[in-house]
Amino acid sequence: MLTTNCSNNYGPFQFPEKLIPLVIQKALAGEPLPVYGDGRNVRDWLYVKDHVAAIRRVLEAGRAGETYNVGGDAERQNIEVVKAICALLDQRRPRADGQPRESQITFVKDRPGHDRRYAIDAGKLQAELGWRPSVSFEQGLAATVDWYLANTAWVARVLDGSYRLERIGQEA
Repeated sequence: MLTTNCSNNYGPFQFPEKLIPLVIQKALAGEPLPVYGDGRNVRDWLYVKDHVAAIRRVLEAGRAGETYNVGGDAERQNIEVVKAICALLDQRRPRADGQPRESQITFVKDRPGHDRRYAIDAGKLQAELGWRPSVSFEQGLAATVDWYLANTAWVARVLDGSYRLERIGQEA
């Protein structure tokens, strides 16, 4: 038996209720971009393809009974992530009024008990199995924004729930 624990994943096909796709969709719609508290909560971000590569590496060379932490070496404050998304969208799809998307940021009341920092020590995976993330946060975020911009129909089906009906029809 092998176990992996990972930091926050992001990338294509992530459901729109998660921070990165949520901010992309709300920014494109011209809606407020909700950021909890002061936005200084820290998370480590791991591009989904790097997560898959890490799992493969653990399956290939991990020691039975061991647990491996998978991290992206990309700790960022939530406000930094939101501002980076805004900057990418401003470059790729500027607002019609020319205003920066950062102007849509709205700070909302933090959730009770919300952790200030989620971090993971992936040193064991790096030392024992030689695995490190291959995609920088900046590269992965740009690829993610580009994917969501190119796949608006998929996002719409998720948001309106019609993807569920498509799956049922495929299984019949």
